[in-house]
Amino acid sequence: MNIKRKLVLALGFIALGLGTLGMVVPLLPTTPLVLLAAGCFSYSSDRFYEWVKKNRLFGPYIENYREQRGLTKTFKMRNIILLWASLAVSMFLLRTVWIYVLLSIVGVCVTTHLLMIKTRVDDE
Repeated sequence: MNIKRKLVLALGFIALGLGTLGMVVPLLPTTPLVLLAAGCFSYSSDRFYEWVKKNRLFGPYIENYREQRGLTKTFKMRNIILLWASLAVSMFLLRTVWIYVLLSIVGVCVTTHLLMIKTRVDDE
């Protein structure tokens, strides 16, 4: 494996790690980081690309993006609730007017974005 592929593979793991962290940290975007990781893996390692596509946590992000299926109502609602709960905890802990304003703007923008994504019928 040449140095370029090793660097891309390392970038893939960094993106995947940050994407994983983004599942619980409100301001860290999960989907773009998981998609970046998948792209890096598809270039650098077939083994890791197949693994991330089949992974129960990350696979649905990649599959839904590739097939442009949209998000289920359940997924949207869970993420909006988790987003606002995380923002509320952050606001409570930081207690600064500018933090309230900034996090409120982020919350409204992310909620709007999620609601604008195509909704598909729940698979559950």
